[in-house]
Amino acid sequence: MYKTGIEGTERFQSPGKGNGLRAVRHFALGELVFACPAYSYVLTVNERGAHCEHCFTRKEDLFKCGKCKQAYYCNIDCQRGDWPMHKLECVAMCAYGENWCPSETVRLVARVIMKQRVTTERSPSERLLLLREFESHLDKMDSEKEEMNQADIAALHHFYSRHIRDLPDSQALTELFAQVNCNGFTIEDEELSHLGSAVFPDVALMNHSCSPNVIVTYKGTVAEVRAVKEINPGEEIFNSYIDLLYPTEDRRERLLDSYFFTCQCTECTTKSKDKAKMEIKKLSSPPETEEIQSMVHYAKNVIEEFRRAKHYKNILLLMIISFLSSLTHHKMGAIFTDTNVYMLHMMYQAMGVCLYMQDWDGAMSYGEKIVQPYSVHYPAYSLNVASMYLKLGRLYLGLEKKAQGVKALKKALAVMEVAHGKDHHYVAEVKREIEEQK
Repeated sequence: MYKTGIEGTERFQSPGKGNGLRAVRHFALGELVFACPAYSYVLTVNERGAHCEHCFTRKEDLFKCGKCKQAYYCNIDCQRGDWPMHKLECVAMCAYGENWCPSETVRLVARVIMKQRVTTERSPSERLLLLREFESHLDKMDSEKEEMNQADIAALHHFYSRHIRDLPDSQALTELFAQVNCNGFTIEDEELSHLGSAVFPDVALMNHSCSPNVIVTYKGTVAEVRAVKEINPGEEIFNSYIDLLYPTEDRRERLLDSYFFTCQCTECTTKSKDKAKMEIKKLSSPPETEEIQSMVHYAKNVIEEFRRAKHYKNILLLMIISFLSSLTHHKMGAIFTDTNVYMLHMMYQAMGVCLYMQDWDGAMSYGEKIVQPYSVHYPAYSLNVASMYLKLGRLYLGLEKKAQGVKALKKALAVMEVAHGKDHHYVAEVKREIEEQK
């Protein structure tokens, strides 16, 4: 039986928020608050061959499963370790061939079901919160979310019913999918590229704040929670559930849509950064409020379409969205300053297209415009800021701009040593890149 509790913290009832996590001792900046192994996880299909399915290690000389030839591993130990979960998919992938296409969420839920069947005790991922205690918010779901839930359940039955005997009934599956959708995590690398999806019960215990005092990073399939502010005994420990670039109205909209609550954190009640985030040019004839709202709405739609195109790696659609982005960027540029968050996001999407098309100079040009405003709009020790400096630094080095590359990498490193910890392999990689330039 695993020891209940996480040293230095306690579960408590947070006023107006339900369950939460509170510090019972002082945590210094950059200190590891706790680590949590994944209860269940799955590598995203796009990273197969680049990362080990079992431990998520990034290597070039992985070897593949002899049966399905689609799962890759570091060694025989990793393959054996992954077999209890991979066997769910191995035979099916062989049988379905190209028609094997369950979503990442469906794959994760299938693994959660199997883990629940073989786990009789509290797991090391559940020292403070059990997975079955997750909120599902079924009563708050709209018809669109309910339809998506039912589509996932149908896919689970279609792809897994031959391999998982006696799947839970419809009501239990509806609740489980809702729990995973609301409490699941995406595992990302040092440049914030998506590696996979996972469930970390103890990490899910933390409530949200738009001014968080901890940050979650990943070491393989283990989540690490580190302090990005001094935390005193008795203070609640807050994580951020969303991208914090956007103004209050947008953040609240996203939190309500995905997590079913209206944020009342200090950042949302004071709206202290909103003016800078939505800065407009000083014009002789100021734009109407409706014109600004219309432009923001259009930008959001372009951003959402780009996200979908990028997810499916549809190059034609990416190019179309890139063209739309440039039109939107030009239109918005007549009113918004380059530091406006919607201008920044359009530039970020354009940078992504440049990277995908291997237009390194174009990507560098966009990165240079983005990185400084990011440092202003995001909280200190933001992974988004570190990631941008990292991308920019690596672009500089690739373009033989050595001094600029080293300077950018050092700025990334300053954030990463706090957010990831000084002993993280990503930190070691960046240090090695800097050392190689001497």
